[in-house]
Amino acid sequence: MAETAAALRTVAHNVRAARIRAGLTLEELSRRAQVSKGALVGLEKAQGNPNLATLVRLADTLGVSVSALMQGSPEGRVRVVSADDVAPLWTGERGSEARLMLTTSGPAPVEVWRWRLEPGEEYPSHPHQGGVVETVSVTSGRMALIVDGTEHIVEAGRTATFDGDTPHAYRGSGTEACHLIMTVHLPPGPAPAS
Repeated sequence: MAETAAALRTVAHNVRAARIRAGLTLEELSRRAQVSKGALVGLEKAQGNPNLATLVRLADTLGVSVSALMQGSPEGRVRVVSADDVAPLWTGERGSEARLMLTTSGPAPVEVWRWRLEPGEEYPSHPHQGGVVETVSVTSGRMALIVDGTEHIVEAGRTATFDGDTPHAYRGSGTEACHLIMTVHLPPGPAPAS
């Protein structure tokens, strides 16, 4: 419970800081991200329980990665992350889950996710900001990748990539769980102020 409260305080601090850097009021961020003002006020006070879709919409609107909203200060030059140390940001009713393992630093960050999709379970994603590119590499099982209404089957040992600025979804396909690694390539952010 203490870890959850600490994580929520980190998200609250990072959302508020990113909003202020972007020069947005709570009302403007609410409108652009399609998140209620009440939820934003609560989030910035470290109250509530934001879901993955809310964090993605806020990150896209603020021009930062999801993990930039969730991570504290960097810990050094090399980060080694265990999946067991990272709480899932999404869990499905059948046991599917998505874990944001880390985000690289630099002008065009990359998020690295580990997913498990149970057969028939689906995660629909809102379109991301322009310039976001997703890559999914299936390590076991098979998935249906639905991009802009078209279904693509991706089996173990195969990789697919697509522009994330259109509606898309991931669904477990077949008879066993699908395991995959997803990278989300974010567009370069604004140049730091000098």
